[in-house]
Amino acid sequence: MVRSKPSLSRDFKQNLRTTEERERAFLVGIDYRRRTRLAQQARDAALARRERETSATEKFAEAPPVVFGAQESLDELRELTLSAGGEVAGEFLQSKDKPDPATVIGKGKLEEISAAARSAGAQLVIFDHDLSASQQRNIENILHVRVIGRTQLILDIFARHARTREGQLQVELAQLEYLLPRLTGRGVEMSQLGGGIGTRGPGETQLETDRRKIHRRIRQAQQQLENVRRIRAQQRQRRESVPVPTVALVGYTNAGKSTLFNALTRATVEASPRMFATLDPTIRSVTLPSRRKVLLSDTVGFIRNLPHTLVSAFRATLEEVQRAELLVHVSDVSSPHEREQAEQVERVLEELEAHRQPRLRVLNKIDLVTPAARAALRVDGAVQVSAKTGTGLDNVREKIDELLQQDPLQRVRMRIPQREGKALAAIEAGGRVFSRSYRDGSVQLDLQAPQSVIRRLEKFVVS
Repeated sequence: MVRSKPSLSRDFKQNLRTTEERERAFLVGIDYRRRTRLAQQARDAALARRERETSATEKFAEAPPVVFGAQESLDELRELTLSAGGEVAGEFLQSKDKPDPATVIGKGKLEEISAAARSAGAQLVIFDHDLSASQQRNIENILHVRVIGRTQLILDIFARHARTREGQLQVELAQLEYLLPRLTGRGVEMSQLGGGIGTRGPGETQLETDRRKIHRRIRQAQQQLENVRRIRAQQRQRRESVPVPTVALVGYTNAGKSTLFNALTRATVEASPRMFATLDPTIRSVTLPSRRKVLLSDTVGFIRNLPHTLVSAFRATLEEVQRAELLVHVSDVSSPHEREQAEQVERVLEELEAHRQPRLRVLNKIDLVTPAARAALRVDGAVQVSAKTGTGLDNVREKIDELLQQDPLQRVRMRIPQREGKALAAIEAGGRVFSRSYRDGSVQLDLQAPQSVIRRLEKFVVS
């Protein structure tokens, strides 16, 4: 629906702000049959290739690939709508061979959706598709309600959950970059100046004025984020001057990263079943079994088709992922699409140029699956945990300890005179003692400690 005399701020609030009241939304999913067939053929070919390359015992241990189809994508859109504070009034799934360039699904189906949305009392229609400016405008003209796409919905969730000034700046930058190409046609006055008597203006259209305002605000936000990036770099430089490695939690949204972070660090980061509950990175110290300390970072969750504007805007936050020595990839094993979600995480890490870093797979939420399904989980080097109940947390700490390359652990025997209280205190503070015996005024220790500690006490090492 085209509104008259719109202003940038009004349009911005109308389309991108977080509404306090629960709007009733009608969801529209699209199943492109040709794309689904091609995806299934690619998966079948990959499965056939895997069968040729693996042994007979491995074949039966391998679970069949799960196809993430249109219905699953619509289910995810429903969760996103609830995370945005909306209420789902109805759903519609349309099958097509390819998208309609003007209206995505065709005028006839839109009229059918219009009647269904009107009868359900929907105030908003959300497409599980990224809409161009012209498509959004054409669909609104037929449906006579507000229409948004998947990207705009994710932006709205980010705006709802951003708490820090940095997070708010990153969301605003992504919103402005999304809105800029969609200004055209938001009202009659924004299209062009009249050519008759009494219609000539000052030489600049409202559209051009709004574009100038957006470009100016984008430059300001980019400059402020650059300041944030510089401060982060200084803080990181100070951290790196002390040998304390950083470990970053990554994973699909709602995989349980914040719950695991709280369980490992005893922090109180908000853990919510809603998607994208965590936007602002949090860093806390964790003491490992070897007595080494690491900095654990909780980061924003990933999702299918993560908008590129969000990846670019959140690059300052995601630098913690790029610079981490170890990535802990958290997966929700209770999800039927855990494997596909893990692939999506790998794609985002590749886009961030962080795919070569060592990582640890953590299979979370094992309390929600049956013992048989838990026994069938076969991922090399993975740790099964339940962050909610605390099961397997010690194994996670042990694995992090084992995989860290910075200041690696070394197991040695030492004989330290009892009068060397400072050396004994250093062992207690920075090492892990397996056995201890006293003889001839000395303490004999079988211990494991970082190489930095061993080097300081090298004179006490016995072969």
